[in-house]
Amino acid sequence: MTKQRLGVCYYPEHWPEAFWDGDARRMREIGLSCVRIGEFAWSRLEPVEGRYDFEWFKRAIDVLAGAGLDIVLGTPTATPPKWLVDKMPDMIALDVHGRARNFGSRRHYCFSYEPYILECERIVAAVAEAFGDHPHVVAWQIDNEYGCHDTVESYSNSARDAFRLWCERKYRDIEALNGAWGNVFWSMELSRFDQIELPNLTVTEANPSHLIDFQRFSSDQLVAFNKRQAEIVRRRSPGRDILHNFMGSFTSFDHFAVGRDLDVVAWDSYPLGFLERGNRDDLFKQRFMRVGDPDFQAFHHDLYRACGRGRWWVMEQQPGAVNWAPWNPLPAESVARLWSFEAFAAGAEVVSYFRWRQAPFAQEQMHEGLLLPNCQPNDSYHVVAKVAQELAKIDARVETRRADVALVFDYESAFAWKIQPQGWNFSYFDIVLNFYEGLRRLGLNIDIAPPTPEALLGRKLIIAPALFSSSEALAQAMEASGAVILLGPRSGSKTQDFQIPPELPPGAFRNLVGISVCRVESLRPGGSIMVDPAADTMFQCWREIVAAGDAAEIVLRCRDGEPALTRRERFYYLAGLPNDFLRDAILRGLSEEAGLAIRELPAHIRIRDNGPMRYVFNYGEQDFDISAIAGDARLLLGERLLAPCGVAVFNWER
Repeated sequence: MTKQRLGVCYYPEHWPEAFWDGDARRMREIGLSCVRIGEFAWSRLEPVEGRYDFEWFKRAIDVLAGAGLDIVLGTPTATPPKWLVDKMPDMIALDVHGRARNFGSRRHYCFSYEPYILECERIVAAVAEAFGDHPHVVAWQIDNEYGCHDTVESYSNSARDAFRLWCERKYRDIEALNGAWGNVFWSMELSRFDQIELPNLTVTEANPSHLIDFQRFSSDQLVAFNKRQAEIVRRRSPGRDILHNFMGSFTSFDHFAVGRDLDVVAWDSYPLGFLERGNRDDLFKQRFMRVGDPDFQAFHHDLYRACGRGRWWVMEQQPGAVNWAPWNPLPAESVARLWSFEAFAAGAEVVSYFRWRQAPFAQEQMHEGLLLPNCQPNDSYHVVAKVAQELAKIDARVETRRADVALVFDYESAFAWKIQPQGWNFSYFDIVLNFYEGLRRLGLNIDIAPPTPEALLGRKLIIAPALFSSSEALAQAMEASGAVILLGPRSGSKTQDFQIPPELPPGAFRNLVGISVCRVESLRPGGSIMVDPAADTMFQCWREIVAAGDAAEIVLRCRDGEPALTRRERFYYLAGLPNDFLRDAILRGLSEEAGLAIRELPAHIRIRDNGPMRYVFNYGEQDFDISAIAGDARLLLGERLLAPCGVAVFNWER
């Protein structure tokens, strides 16, 4: 079992060298044990082309290592320096409107521009050669926050040429592409692969089949970029973990595919910033303004644990106010402690805070750190010291187990429903997160799972809403799983080529659920379709008209008589997006049928198990008595009257 640790993000290039020794010493004093450095330092590591300046970097590493800190080295390719941009101006990506994404911030490069990729390989090889065998370098972070600021897709000539080759490799024959894309529509047929253009700047919407292939291509380019760097580091720094730091609610590339080339998956957790940017209503945002959505960061913990095949970190944990949300409130007192333990309960090996000291300059000067700009401790400095002491007290270790419940998440589904939502408020990410919230409200442990047969093994309950396309292999795996399964709405509604299945949706899932989807409608905000049996249960945003075959039982109907929930044996189909009351009723019934032990929780209380240890979290503003949850167990951490932002831990297996 891996012992769980705390870390911090540090930028020695931002501070006088006289600060370094004191910073390292204070990090160790409060219980930090690893430090990420270097991911934005290219201009200091290579100030002019071909002249490396690694001496200052070596001194910084040695100072940190001398204090007993382990080092995570970042490859600096997210911030190419000005001399390189001037040398190769075509490395700059173009946005969907054909405008250059110019130098002056970060991520100003195109994943399809091969000369830049070769420059990346050169600097990565040089840094890995210089520091790869350092005994305190324990891990590498490749690049930084892929896709941040809408930088997955580029509409440059390099991207166009690479996309043409990608399409030729996939389809081989141009007529196969014409058929897959339905190019007979609007006379869009092509006679050669070099006629393919990028799907932007069209008069009206581009062909959805063209768009999803371009999204797949863009994702593949990013995956290849990451893999090339990872292979260089593996050769020059063997035995070290390789990771990348993903983001929240970001679906523009396939994170599972990137994760296959990593040892550890990390993500950057900013609960308050994500809440302000999210789609929850104002009342919810006001209620949780200083603590964050109780389920948003937990969802990502489970998602990235799946992307990392069990191994994952929080690379950047919010410690104070951020600078990039529409509004940036201060966190509640001690909520950084709750966020940290929520991550550890989900199996995080490391929780690393961003950042050590608040920068007094440039774009992120309003982003708080553990220290104020004048080097004095911020509130979170003391919170982190307390977390370190408590981790040692309970001897926290990673021991998560395969959950009985799997919630399927699919990046291609996110691509598809962004391309063709059919209703402006149809969000695949929000739909899956909403079901996750419902499952957490029942006190269940959940695994996020990709739509692959192996991910469904050993489950009792599988929830797969809005799954873009079906396949015979996935349908057979669901049949063989023995689990109670909920599909819909919109599951299996398209083929892989983004066409309506010949036998109507849900495609290959049709034999499981015994229904066909004949028509669909999207509902404007405020619109609803009432669903029996209760007056407060309804569909919102989306509803389907389904024809139930002889083998399908209609479990619930809409008030207009149309089926709302159907069942064939242990396979259910939900014909619309439920409000919270309907969602909770359905999930409660399915969980009971699956034989799961449930506990209905208040909106602000959450439970999580890590091996034999059970964690309880209070996201509310009032004390909460956890006696009914803990029983007579001895608490390892916390009190039975759990304070706001409080955490309790006990052994639930006795």
